[in-house]
Amino acid sequence: MIKTLVRAGLVLLALSISAPAEPMKVTLLGTGVPTPRPTSFSASTLVEAGNEKLLFDLGRGSTMQLYKLKIPLGAVSANFITHLHSDHLVGLPDMWLTGWLATPWASRKGPMKLYGPKGTVAMTENLTKAFADDIRIRIDDEHLDPVAVTFAAKDIEAGVIYDNNGVKVTAIEVNHGEKIKPSFGYVVEYGGHKIVLSGDTKYDERIATAADGADLLIHEVAVIEPEVLFKNPVYKDIQAHHTSPEEAGRIFASAKPKLAVYSHIVFGTVKPVPDIPEETLILRTRTAYKGPLLVGRDMMSFRIGDSVEAYGPDGAKLDP
Repeated sequence: MIKTLVRAGLVLLALSISAPAEPMKVTLLGTGVPTPRPTSFSASTLVEAGNEKLLFDLGRGSTMQLYKLKIPLGAVSANFITHLHSDHLVGLPDMWLTGWLATPWASRKGPMKLYGPKGTVAMTENLTKAFADDIRIRIDDEHLDPVAVTFAAKDIEAGVIYDNNGVKVTAIEVNHGEKIKPSFGYVVEYGGHKIVLSGDTKYDERIATAADGADLLIHEVAVIEPEVLFKNPVYKDIQAHHTSPEEAGRIFASAKPKLAVYSHIVFGTVKPVPDIPEETLILRTRTAYKGPLLVGRDMMSFRIGDSVEAYGPDGAKLDP
């Protein structure tokens, strides 16, 4: 009898060890820039892996996109900031305070976990001071948990910064310009799969190295017409802090991900256009990269298992 139980236990252990991890899921909550365009909220990406729900950047509209997905704000395990530009952060107070409310679509339990570059901890301390009256009133009037409105924030450096439930997050320093340091991209690994988010960056071979053989590489891009760069110094400054389509194509060609995706898409054209000049963006990228490529849109999602499957905002399967 004992031998039988031991054998059964060993079989169950072997099955648990060999069982493949559930597929990862990535959703582009916001693919835009500071422009208050309702069709593309600013930077935010959700990664779901096992029991973990991780949010990378908290741009405008990130809470509303989670609501559309029927994911309670309090269900987010941890939040990660690439750098301290406002379009990557304006959703932070909303996520923090709205996620604290005692409703089914919020109800965060415990402090809000937040990882980011130097200045992140100071920012959370100042936010807490700025909203002190709101916090005091809601604790008194709505009897909300005072612990759940605190931050568990950390100023990070490059390296492994999060390792929980089989999900590992590594920060990689990237080049967003001399005055924006440090600025990070992130690598998320789970069940033998790897996702890389470039963050905001100029051409940086460290991203290609980190993304070598990745299942999914999500990269920023600035597609600005040469005439605009010549006539408008503002766009010249913007381009100097971002990656051109040709440069991104070189990164993709070097890394060879199963799928490359553009997000946080800056664009500038001589004749104003209401949406991303997608054809131009793809053509310019194809001068250096011929592999699978998609131009990200808000609420586009990806399922990463034995293969990488892409789905449009309407849920329809895409063919990169």
